[in-house]
Amino acid sequence: MTTRQVLPGPTGLAIGSGDVRTFYGWRIVGVLAVTETVSWGILYYAFSVFMVPMQRDLGVSTVTVSGAFSLALVVMGVSALAVGRRLDRHGGRGLMSWGSVLAVAVVVSWSQVQEAWQLYAVFAGLGVAGSMVLYEPAFAVVVRWFDRRRARALLVITVVAGFASTIFVPTAAALEHAVGWRDALLVLAGVLAVTTVLPHALVLRRDPADLGLAPDGDGPPRAEAAPATGGIGATARDMWADLRFRWLTLAFALHTLAVIGVSVHLFPFLREQGHGLGLAAAATGALGALSVTGRLVVTGLFARISTARVTSGVFAVQAAAAVVLLAAPSSATAAVVFVVLFGLGFGVGTIARPALVVEAYGVGRFATVSALMGLALAAAKVAGPVSVGASRTATGSYDGALVALVVVTLASALALSRAAAR
Repeated sequence: MTTRQVLPGPTGLAIGSGDVRTFYGWRIVGVLAVTETVSWGILYYAFSVFMVPMQRDLGVSTVTVSGAFSLALVVMGVSALAVGRRLDRHGGRGLMSWGSVLAVAVVVSWSQVQEAWQLYAVFAGLGVAGSMVLYEPAFAVVVRWFDRRRARALLVITVVAGFASTIFVPTAAALEHAVGWRDALLVLAGVLAVTTVLPHALVLRRDPADLGLAPDGDGPPRAEAAPATGGIGATARDMWADLRFRWLTLAFALHTLAVIGVSVHLFPFLREQGHGLGLAAAATGALGALSVTGRLVVTGLFARISTARVTSGVFAVQAAAAVVLLAAPSSATAAVVFVVLFGLGFGVGTIARPALVVEAYGVGRFATVSALMGLALAAAKVAGPVSVGASRTATGSYDGALVALVVVTLASALALSRAAAR
């Protein structure tokens, strides 16, 4: 008769006992909730605070500064392919630890830039660091540790990290006001170093079987899932030949296009329609809080209705919200209805996409498949604000962009339904 090994955890609790209350996976979730909040807050959201002082200090245009951030998004999407491959083969512990070290070095370098080309070089490095420490690698770690409770585990991380902008935008602004943007970045680099490097190195583990555990903390340890075979190119050919993958990618790329376009242009749109500064600011700020609420709601629904059906329904509701705003763009009531309905679905794609990828392709090559899909999403993040801005410039209003928003969100719902049908 064989017995399952019981290992002492860092707090003295039995982490191999099968007791879900002390399951080691939740310790990983707790650490990632903190490190994702800090990483998103500093590597992503703080940028908006430093745009104007950087532009003034470096003597460059807004387009030049924002172009560096766009470069980071592109590099993040491209480098995610190699990162995903490594995650599937070796897990996230070493990769996320070294990614945090790189992130600290990048933020320190950011504080020292003197020329535009240096800024672009730094942000190319930021893109690589982001691919190693933000949601994609974190999700790749979590999906191996949970099965039945996977949606709940992802929810915990995204709900906590959903407050990254709430915490770090005012923090960065206060630091910039007190000591200037360069020293503010040095302070933030110190915060990033203290809160991410060692937690990743000490707590993360590749697979529950490594500790004699099973996903969710119950049952026998599972057999190791086989990673993807062949090179990245071979995996890409396999995926793009799969119609289900193409529909999933189309659905989430279109949704990303819509979400990022709204997040950037909602404030100027509302002001253009004659709404007051208070309403425009409150409506734009509410999107983040509503996204957290939406994640909580749909995670409860995932337990009773298929993930694809719930998510497709949410995307369709967002299309309906855009119709309301298109019908009465200058109405305060229509603006509030739009923000509430659209905002509830704002962050749903973040937790639905990893769940659907695992359902379709398993955990063995999750990171590689997710990275391939993420490449299209990175392109959508760059194209969203630019396309809406170009439409506004060409036509003199946001009417065309609103029509496109209806079409894009409805198309994302239909594409997801087709993916589920496959």
